[in-house]
Amino acid sequence: MSALPEGLNHRALSMLRAIVAGRAQISCSAEPDLFIDGVPCCDQYLAHTLAHEGLIEPAQRGTRGELVPAALTDAGVAALNLAPAAA
Repeated sequence: MSALPEGLNHRALSMLRAIVAGRAQISCSAEPDLFIDGVPCCDQYLAHTLAHEGLIEPAQRGTRGELVPAALTDAGVAALNLAPAAA
């Protein structure tokens, strides 16, 4: 039995933690890409899923394709709060 919130693996939780730490940017688009420390995230499919599931979003408005800071939604905060602490 997994101690992770339903549907979230360790990679997803790491992505959410990077956003909380202010290390992530997201592209303003229908399929938002995530960048961590200025580098494209290794799993853009998961980044798209986190956005479409309402866990992450742009912290501010931007033009199409622009990179802006990423933020957790209330659902993203709740999911992270349910997760075990990072080792």
